[in-house]
Amino acid sequence: MKSSISSCKTARETHGKARMGHAVFLILLFTAMLGLAHKAQAQVVYGGDEGGMTLAAGATATGYTVQYGQQKLLGITGVVDLDTRRRFGFEGETQWMMFHETNQLHLNTYLAGARYHHSFGKFLVYGKGLVGVGQFHFPYNLAQGNYLVIAPGGGVDYRWTRRISFRLADAEYQFWPQFTFGHMSNIGLSAGVQYHILRSAR
Repeated sequence: MKSSISSCKTARETHGKARMGHAVFLILLFTAMLGLAHKAQAQVVYGGDEGGMTLAAGATATGYTVQYGQQKLLGITGVVDLDTRRRFGFEGETQWMMFHETNQLHLNTYLAGARYHHSFGKFLVYGKGLVGVGQFHFPYNLAQGNYLVIAPGGGVDYRWTRRISFRLADAEYQFWPQFTFGHMSNIGLSAGVQYHILRSAR
C-alpha cells in the first residue's frame, strides 16, 4: 500500500516537473520567434517579394480521434507562425488533449517544423510538416510515455482585420512510429483565432 502511494506521488511530481519544463520551452520559443521577427523588420526590403515576415500567435479548439482505444479527445492548441513573403515559414504548436477523456486517458504534443503558404485574397492556404514529442497518459494513470511524433497537415485561414485572422480549419495527421503497442495514427481537426504581432510592410 505504501509502495502504491509513493508511486502515485512520484508520478504526480514527475508530471508537474514535465508541465513546468514544457511551459518554459513555450516561453523560450515565443521569445525567440519575436526576436527573429524584430530583426527581420529592421532589415531593408528592396522589392515587393524580397524578404518581410509576419509573426502570429493564437489558439484553437481541437478534436482528435486517437487510434489507441478509438478514443475521441477534445483539447486546446497553442500555435505560433512565422511566415516570410516568399511563402515559406515556420510553425510551432502545443496541444493539450485533456477533455472528453475516458478513464483518464489523455495526451499532449509539442511539435515544430516548416510550412508553405499561399494567399488568395483574404484567404491563406497552407501545408505543414511538423515533428516533435508526444506525451501519452495511459488509462487510470497507470503509466506515461514520451514518443516521437511526425505530423503532416494543412489548413485555411481568413484574414478578418490587419491584426486578426480566423483559423477556419486545420487538419493534422499524427504518426507515432515508436508507440509502446506498435505504431499509432491519430487524426485531428482544429479551428480558432490568431493575432498578428508583427506584419512587415511589403
